[in-house]
Amino acid sequence: MKVEGVSPNFIKSIYKGSAALYRTEPWKRLRPWHLFGIRVGKDSDWSGKKQPFPCVQFIGGDGGDVGFYMFRSESDAKKMTGPRETIRVPNVELLRVSYEPERLMFPSNKRMIKSLSLEASGTDRFPVIDVARCMSSGELRFRNPTLEELRFVHAFMRAISLVHPLLQEDKDGAPKWSRMMYFETFIETVDVQWPPEMAKGHDLVAVTVSHPPGQAYEEKASSTASSTPTKYAEPPREEVFVDVRVNSNGVLRQCTLCEKEVHGDQSQCCAQCRAVVYCSSLCQKQHWKETHKSMCGLYKAMMEREEELAMKIFLFPCSADQPCKWLESLGIHQKGMWRRKCGCYAHCPLGLLPVKGGLWDSWGGLDDEEYPRDSPFHNHVRDGISSPILLSGWSEYYNLRSLPLSSPVADILSHPFTVYYILTALNISSKNLLLKGKEVILHYLGPEGELDWMPAFAEIGHLLNGSGNIHIVMVGPEVPTNLSGTTSGISSRVRVNLVRGNYQDEATYLPSPHIIVALNCGLESYSAWGGALELIKSRGVPAFFTEQSEILCANAKQVLRGAGLHITHPVTPNPFRSPIKTHCLSNNLPSYSNGFVLGVNT
Repeated sequence: MKVEGVSPNFIKSIYKGSAALYRTEPWKRLRPWHLFGIRVGKDSDWSGKKQPFPCVQFIGGDGGDVGFYMFRSESDAKKMTGPRETIRVPNVELLRVSYEPERLMFPSNKRMIKSLSLEASGTDRFPVIDVARCMSSGELRFRNPTLEELRFVHAFMRAISLVHPLLQEDKDGAPKWSRMMYFETFIETVDVQWPPEMAKGHDLVAVTVSHPPGQAYEEKASSTASSTPTKYAEPPREEVFVDVRVNSNGVLRQCTLCEKEVHGDQSQCCAQCRAVVYCSSLCQKQHWKETHKSMCGLYKAMMEREEELAMKIFLFPCSADQPCKWLESLGIHQKGMWRRKCGCYAHCPLGLLPVKGGLWDSWGGLDDEEYPRDSPFHNHVRDGISSPILLSGWSEYYNLRSLPLSSPVADILSHPFTVYYILTALNISSKNLLLKGKEVILHYLGPEGELDWMPAFAEIGHLLNGSGNIHIVMVGPEVPTNLSGTTSGISSRVRVNLVRGNYQDEATYLPSPHIIVALNCGLESYSAWGGALELIKSRGVPAFFTEQSEILCANAKQVLRGAGLHITHPVTPNPFRSPIKTHCLSNNLPSYSNGFVLGVNT
């Protein structure tokens, strides 16, 4: 790689980034006509005070070698994109990255790959990077990219690897006669860690990816529950205060400003966003002046996702403003594992609920066909090899287990299934370990109700389908003293260790993890997270967190960034969130147990 100032470590980082992108297989869905806008850091960070190549397309998905082209402008991209091939446009320059088999590469490239032990993309492909320009005569001229251009390429590859899987097909927006796949408009910003050899005074850079190019953060009229969460919406332009009463079925609410408890029927909410609860118009007006005016648009956009986030496939009530009444309506109040779903057993220490024995009793006496039996999945062997069952959501699982959609078990299974989803869908390294039949060690921080839900965690052992093992170490101050240090072999492939104490104090004595998870973690609420986050940063181990609502995620991101951690898996709705909408005292935002997931160090 004949680039002035390039170092071996710089080259290794480029090849590592290209291999990570190759593994995500963007070419399965993306075609040259799918253009992306790219912004890496500030314009002032780059020569000429502008982004070097702010428009990108993926090539090869419809035939030929795969790769991607980067253009100086969206206009250049459109001029050069033909129906079947790239059109030569005089005096237009583009940066090309193509993945070529090693056997077809020049001997000098092969020697570099071997001498630096560069990471392959797939089995035998490596990136070839150049900058091409078509001259007015029609002749093509090539040059090597500059060091700055390679930095831009690296940031793009790292960011697009994370966000392109979040693209959602827009079936309504495509012409009926078209065979092209259309995607919903999309914009997402992620933090990308610069390798030491690429950093220029900053360890990370914000990379914004949009489709189509030119998108800005704004309130979207339509999105789906699996699309990336809303970032921003314009605040109301006028200060209009209307007495909007909250329909709360007699539940106590809490004023956002003064924290006074108020009967639900007497409370009111912001007339613009309908999200924030107040005890009086006086508190509402005061809060508007202090903070809410700048946040109202964001809250409104979050509220508009309520219908999309609701899981309408289920045939039981999916709102539990009054947990005891909800459980009673299903005949499972004060029974089995459901005793942790209301406050009636709060006097009993976590993890120590009296157990009569038997799976039927654990599931609260549900009918036999309404809960998962302790049995393997059949007919899930591919080419004579067993491998973990990969699930996309509750509908697929209920169908696989032949469970009726009137069964509420998803509410409790959300915890173990979120863990399994993180291991098999969000983290490549843990997925590969399981596919190879190896063990994944997971540190599970801050367990509470799940200490009494071990029978539910046994189900993910069956989902492993005979491949790999999961060792879960649950660490937290709520673990009872008499259970600390115990091991539970809840299935042949899943075992759980319980450890009492704060993570930062106990981690030295635990087996080193492949991944760290904290569910419904409430990062903004607990001061004890500081030490744990510092440890996660120093270890560099992938860590995933779930929160119940988007606003909690926004606050969690601030906490993580304040701890020096970089969000590398953006906030996304969790397909295995509980379908039960939870009750928040001071706001009406859509809230679900394990509702949203985000990650660091991934």
